[in-house]
Amino acid sequence: MLTVRAPATSANLGSGFDVFGVALGTPADVVRVERAPETTIMVTGAGSEYIPEDPEKNTVGAVAEALDAPARIRIDKGVRPSSGLGSSAASAAAAAVALNALYDRGRSRKELVPVAAEGEALVSGEAHADNVAPALLGGFTVVTDDGVTQVDASVPVVACLPDLSVSTRDARGVVPDSAPMDEIVTTVGNAATLTVGMTRDDPDLVGQGMDDGIVTPERTELIEGYDRVRQAALDAGATGVTVSGAGPGVLAVCHRRDQRPIAGAMVDAFDAVGIESRAYQTTVGEGARLYRE
Repeated sequence: MLTVRAPATSANLGSGFDVFGVALGTPADVVRVERAPETTIMVTGAGSEYIPEDPEKNTVGAVAEALDAPARIRIDKGVRPSSGLGSSAASAAAAAVALNALYDRGRSRKELVPVAAEGEALVSGEAHADNVAPALLGGFTVVTDDGVTQVDASVPVVACLPDLSVSTRDARGVVPDSAPMDEIVTTVGNAATLTVGMTRDDPDLVGQGMDDGIVTPERTELIEGYDRVRQAALDAGATGVTVSGAGPGVLAVCHRRDQRPIAGAMVDAFDAVGIESRAYQTTVGEGARLYRE
C-alpha cells in the first residue's frame, strides 16, 4: 500500500486568474492505493457524502484511467468540496503521485500535472491546472500553455472557510468575457508585483499584488458577507485579501505575528452575518508527499 498526503491549494490569488496557485500547509487530503484488477474508490472525511465513488465520476478515477493504473483507492478528505481550497485537486494530485509510484510509471511531478488536471475536468468542465500544479509541486506556481513554473515560498496566510457552498461551474459562469484595457494593465502590474513578492517571501508585496478589478468583484457576489470579512481581515493586519479559487473560501496574506487576530476577525465577521466558518492559520508550503507502508 502507498499513501500520499496532498495539500489544499488556493488558485488565482486575485490578479492571477487561471494562472497562479499556492499550496497550503493545511488542510490536506490523504489517499491510499493498492493494486487491483479494476479501480474502486471509497471516500471518507469532510463532505464525503457529496463525493461520488463511481470511478467514472470521481477525479481520482480519471487519474487512474489516464495512468492505466487500476487500484483500490481510499480517499480521506481533509479538504471540503466546494470550498475554493482545491478539494478535487488535492485528491487528484495525491492519486497521481501514488499511482505513478505504485505502477512505476516514472513520470516527474511536472509530467503528472496534466494527468491530475484531467481529473479536474470532471468538476469544472475543463482541465485547469492552477490547483493541481501547486498540490503536486508545492510553493507558488505559474501555469501557462508552455508549462508550469514553480517557486518555493513560505508566505503566511489565513484561509477562512465559511459554511457556504459555491460550485466551480457557477463561479466560472460569472467571469466577464472582456475587460477595459486600463483594468487589464492594472491587473498585469499587480500580478507582476505578487510574483516578485513570492520570490522574496514578502507578504507586503504579495498582498499589494492581489488586487483584481476584473474577476474577483463578480465572484464576491456569490459569497455572503465577503466585504465585511475582507475589511475585518485588513483592519486586523492583513496585507491583502481575496477570494480563494472559486470561493467561498477567503484568503488573507499577512505577517506571521498577525495570523491569530486576522483569523479571529474573519470568523467573527462571518458570524456577524449568521454564517459559521473555520479559519486555517497556515503558510504557503510543500506539495504532495509520498509514504510507503
